[in-house]
Parts: sequence; C-alpha cells; structure tokens
Amino acid sequence: QRCFVCGESGATITCRETGCDRSFHLPCAVEGGCVTQFFGLYRSFCWEHRPEQAAEAAPEENTTCLICLDPVGDRKSYGTMVCPACKHAWFHRGCIQNQAIHAGFSSFCCPHCQNEYRFLMEMLTMGIRIPKR
Repeated sequence: QRCFVCGESGATITCRETGCDRSFHLPCAVEGGCVTQFFGLYRSFCWEHRPEQAAEAAPEENTTCLICLDPVGDRKSYGTMVCPACKHAWFHRGCIQNQAIHAGFSSFCCPHCQNEYRFLMEMLTMGIRIPKR
C-alpha cells in the first residue's frame, strides 16, 4: 500500500471508515492529521474521518497553551485541543502528548481542572497515547 501522506510504499495502517482506502505509516500519522487510538480495537482514521472533539468552545483571544504558554490559535483543530470537562484548558496536541508520556495512565489529568476520567477518555479517543506505566 502507498502512504497517502508521504507517497512511499509499505503503509500498513488503513483508515477504519467503511469505504475509505487511505493507508499511512504510523510515523506519518501526525503530519497527515491522522488519529490512531491506542486502546480497545486500536482503530486508525485518516484526516477526513478522524474523530473531532464535541466541545463547542472556542479559545478566547490570546489564549495560550497551559503547557508551553504559546498561543493556541482561535479555534479547535487537529493541533489544538480543549479539556472536555472544564472547557477552559487549551493546549497543543504535541504538548498534551508529551505530558501524557511523562505522567502515564495513573497520573494523567487536565492541567487546569485536574479532571481525570472524562479528560483521559477524551484524550484516548482523540489519539493521545497514554502509557500504562
């Protein structure tokens, strides 16, 4: 299979959406805006069929990432995420992924409201890998 992101052969991950034939390499997933869920059935989705956050909130002007303190932009996007519990914590996908890697499953929570369960489930669904240890 050809990777729809880089164009090279050997892409083994296929979008789980029925009828979609896009395939990609795991390292190309972020660049292509793909989501891989690291739990349950380990489903993967291309940029067109990936899950979206349900929160209708939009960041206020000059909102910064709670982790790196850089601006997050003016809307939810693949690279910008919001806590589903408090809807006030905004962060970059890469920043929250890094926090998840360091915190692990038992310590991962919203950096603002400290919500654990709802936050963790949303991040898993949105493709954030949270190690068990």
